[in-house]
Amino acid sequence: MISKAQFIGLLVLWIQYSSGQIALTQTPESLTVSLGDRVTINCKASSSLTSSYSGKELLAWYQQKLGQAPKLLIYYADTLQSGVPARFSGSRSGSDYTLTISRVEAEDAGDYYCQQDKSFPLTVIQTSTKTCLCCSVQCHSYFPQQNHLLTGTVTLEV
Repeated sequence: MISKAQFIGLLVLWIQYSSGQIALTQTPESLTVSLGDRVTINCKASSSLTSSYSGKELLAWYQQKLGQAPKLLIYYADTLQSGVPARFSGSRSGSDYTLTISRVEAEDAGDYYCQQDKSFPLTVIQTSTKTCLCCSVQCHSYFPQQNHLLTGTVTLEV
């Protein structure tokens, strides 16, 4: 049995974390690339992703190859994950976030998506903005299983 004070505390936390979904809209819808090209993928947030505690931007970029777990590329909008090649970079302007691949290599083929970590659910699916980035005729999209909700993915085939 919990006390009245504990119940109120839990209620306040629940309201705080369920008080609104943040939608992420990823673009472009389609883009043809070749080896060595500079590629930019954009993600627009419906509201601020700035942490009220740290002041950091709570947005990450992932790459996923077919049949593999998602790989973190960028966190806090612009911080490169250890081991990720320096040709990947992230930036922010207002509510717009960008993943840039400075010179595309063959190993960069895969699906790319952004994820916000400010409110629950951690991502809001936007099926109408599913995007595909290809340099071949056929594109594929692969959504992780389990509880991953994604924005539109960008598929890069090199």
